[in-house]
Amino acid sequence: MSLSTARSFLSEACYGEQELDANSALLELDKGLRSGKPGEQCEAVVLFPKLFLKYPFPILINSAFLKLADIFRLGNNFLRLCVLKVTQQSEKHLEKILNVDEFVKRVFSVIHSNDPVARAITLRMLGSLASIIPERKNAHHSIRQSLDSHDNVEVEAAIFAAASFSAQSKVFAAGICNKVSEMIQGLETPVDLKLKLIPMLQHMHHDASLASSSRELLQNLVTSYPSTPMVIVTLHTFTQLAASSLIDIPKQLQLLLQYLKDDPRKAVKRLAINDLKLLAKKAPHLWIRENTQTLCECALSSPYDSLKLGMLAVLSTLSETIAIKQYFSQTTVSGPPRITDLVNLAQDCCYHSNLAVAAHGVIVLSNIVISCPEKDITHLEQDTVLGLESLLMLCSQDGSPSAQATLKTTLTSLVKLLKSRPHLSQSAVEFLLGQLHLSCDSSRVLMCHTLSAIATHLPVLGDSMLGDLVDLYRVASHSSTNKQQELLVSLATVIFVASQSSLSAEVKTVIKQQLENVANGWTVYRIARQASRMGCHEFSSELYQSLRTRVASEHFYFWLNSLKEFSQAEQCLTHMEDGDYSGAMSAIAEALRSYQKGIASLTAASTPLNPLTFQCEFIKLRIDNLQALSQLICTCNSLKTSPPPAVATSLALSTGHDLQSCGRISLQMKVCMDEFKSLAARYAELHQSSFDADYATLRNVELQQQSCLLVSHVIETLILEPQAVSYQEYGPLGSVQSESEYERRMMSVFTHVLEEVETLNKKHPPVSYLHTGCLCDAIIALLKVPLSFQRYFFQKLQSTSIKLALSPSPRTPNEPIPVQNNQQLTLKVEGVVQHGSSPGLFRKIQSVCLNVTSTLQSKGPGADYKIPLESTTNEIEQRVEPHNDYFSTQFLLNFSILGTHAVTVEASVVDESGIEWKTGPKTTLSVKSMEDPYSQQLRHQMQQSAAQPAPQRSAYSRF
Repeated sequence: MSLSTARSFLSEACYGEQELDANSALLELDKGLRSGKPGEQCEAVVLFPKLFLKYPFPILINSAFLKLADIFRLGNNFLRLCVLKVTQQSEKHLEKILNVDEFVKRVFSVIHSNDPVARAITLRMLGSLASIIPERKNAHHSIRQSLDSHDNVEVEAAIFAAASFSAQSKVFAAGICNKVSEMIQGLETPVDLKLKLIPMLQHMHHDASLASSSRELLQNLVTSYPSTPMVIVTLHTFTQLAASSLIDIPKQLQLLLQYLKDDPRKAVKRLAINDLKLLAKKAPHLWIRENTQTLCECALSSPYDSLKLGMLAVLSTLSETIAIKQYFSQTTVSGPPRITDLVNLAQDCCYHSNLAVAAHGVIVLSNIVISCPEKDITHLEQDTVLGLESLLMLCSQDGSPSAQATLKTTLTSLVKLLKSRPHLSQSAVEFLLGQLHLSCDSSRVLMCHTLSAIATHLPVLGDSMLGDLVDLYRVASHSSTNKQQELLVSLATVIFVASQSSLSAEVKTVIKQQLENVANGWTVYRIARQASRMGCHEFSSELYQSLRTRVASEHFYFWLNSLKEFSQAEQCLTHMEDGDYSGAMSAIAEALRSYQKGIASLTAASTPLNPLTFQCEFIKLRIDNLQALSQLICTCNSLKTSPPPAVATSLALSTGHDLQSCGRISLQMKVCMDEFKSLAARYAELHQSSFDADYATLRNVELQQQSCLLVSHVIETLILEPQAVSYQEYGPLGSVQSESEYERRMMSVFTHVLEEVETLNKKHPPVSYLHTGCLCDAIIALLKVPLSFQRYFFQKLQSTSIKLALSPSPRTPNEPIPVQNNQQLTLKVEGVVQHGSSPGLFRKIQSVCLNVTSTLQSKGPGADYKIPLESTTNEIEQRVEPHNDYFSTQFLLNFSILGTHAVTVEASVVDESGIEWKTGPKTTLSVKSMEDPYSQQLRHQMQQSAAQPAPQRSAYSRF
């Protein structure tokens, strides 16, 4: 294995290799480090970050950093620079260095070099290590000494190191503050060096007195050095210090607004605007009305579009926060929102010639409408809609990047406005549909996304609008460019939403014709995916069928084949009719046949890198759900085929069980109810294991769980126990606003079924054909809603996994770890959190919950006596918060019973809302509890003494 082999090993993007592979790669990199060729040494050094990414555990990282420290100590300056860059890239792995003293000792030895460049690189190295050595006095002394150096490179490195240590160490910050103040105020310090020293003061926020003295120094600098570069640097440092210390933010706002209002220099004004935006994001609650009013006045009086744009950006940031409510809550009664400067500014800017200014004006105006009570700003709603429509009309016909960015911002504001004011939706949708015909292709894509987003929240797209969309689809695409392909997908999505899962033959023909003419395979797949999501299963099945033979991989073929089978299965269920119970059973049987074929193909499509766990479990649950529903219909029919015997009533009276009067159906119904409760529990487990799923997918799983609970509740209420618990206690019915057409239809079915059950239960107490008919009608109503396959079924946007390492670890995989029964085993659990390309997109990990359990597998030779149950098991749980995606904790386990024990470590994560997710992994190791030598010796002695025969008494032994 050469250095190139190590490079190829480290370039692979997969995880899960054995420790031996990582050690082999480290050995090969070590060979490169010990090579006599500088090129190979440098190449080996720069490969270390990939090694850390691939195996981010302390035992390897510690060894690697010690090797890098040796290279830093013995190599030339270029190698030292490479090591410095590797250290800065691997900042989150620094705390995993176990031998910190040895590592720092090897690095620090270079500080005594006669080469100022070597000393400068060492200082930067120490600054990069400040997070793990914040209180090292020798490093503090070297930095302080290097600030007095006559070499500019060394002084700049010392400034970098001093800033890094000041951010980490309160002691160092307090000690260096006076020296930095003297250097800044000293006449012998060059101005360019002062400009580099001033930003160091932003880290002097560890206590109030330190922050106060730094603020006084900055205040003196602003007045003493009025030059533009000095004012810009000082003001920005001022803002950073205030944002960190928090107590001085109101004063800083006044200072920045004063410079924005009075200073004539555009550079200073621009800096003030940027800092105001920073404070608007950091602490919007500290903006009082006077601050917002001053900013509005500056924007109204500014003749420069660039400055006006910046001030409006600050106002648009504030308008999304509580600051906007504070602004209007302090307005007098005689000053309604219409006549305030903020409203005037927003209304004027809505029609500005600069598109970016107009976009911010529209954002501010729409946020005012959203945040204020509806009765107070009715007059502003129409102004906001007109401003949005005029800007949309202007941007939709311009294909330039700036116009498209403005269009996207405007459409986002429109969706937020319509979500808050639903009564404006119909006119807005009609305007967008009319504008689609006049827009350029890139604008059409964005507008289609907006239409889909609006229709997802509100059912405003109807059949009357379908004709316009189909006509547009006919002429939508004339080429196979990326934008044209995107337009085909977006328009098809809007058509699916408008048709509400029932596509006519004409619409299918139009879409297919366009797809055959210009669409590529990926576009067809995306459209089929959207059709599956919107419930148009017949059309999606045809598209999957056409795509199966156009893929190059066997796994892709099986994946598309499984999707085709699932779509066909769901299509079978849509043809059911109310009251036709035998037809419903036939449809379910046909659907189950397709689902069984599909699950076989889905299993064949899975790979070790893509196991399709969620998809397989979701489909298995759907199959079991359909089987349970079919069994329930059979059970309902058994009331006709096997009615209660004649003696059932007298038997019920004699035994006191009213359900005996129903005959065998009561027992069957009890079995069915338990089955649906079990299904609901399995859906809950699937929900709990889907940490990376998007919100729509999780809501879909919740709806499936609630449908199972609903059926269970209906069985219990109608047949088993009329005084049953209410369905509200099973799940949050209607507590969340519907976010999709599928959810709206399911909630409508839930409500209708519950109403029917309540009515029937009041009028007809005994179990009769009416009750079983109501139950079968509820099943058909649930199945007639086309199942929606949400995004997570097809696409994973967020990827999170946990990798565990246990120590002590066995030498070979099946070898148990020996431990004496009078001692406790210290089990150290280390783990790393590994992310995909979009970490924390839907939810972030707050802490990791580790559960360690041990069970006795087989008794040892000395454990023949009866063992209490609590002695054979260990069960401990700990929560740890990962830092830089790494966590570590220890468990003390007691193995007092001799024998072999199986220890299982299972990890789960807790998100920022406190919800626990069963993400895994689960790791198992074997422990062999052995008897301690002293007890073993005593036991042998007792056994030997028990084995010796007792001396016989005789007449001679008495004398």
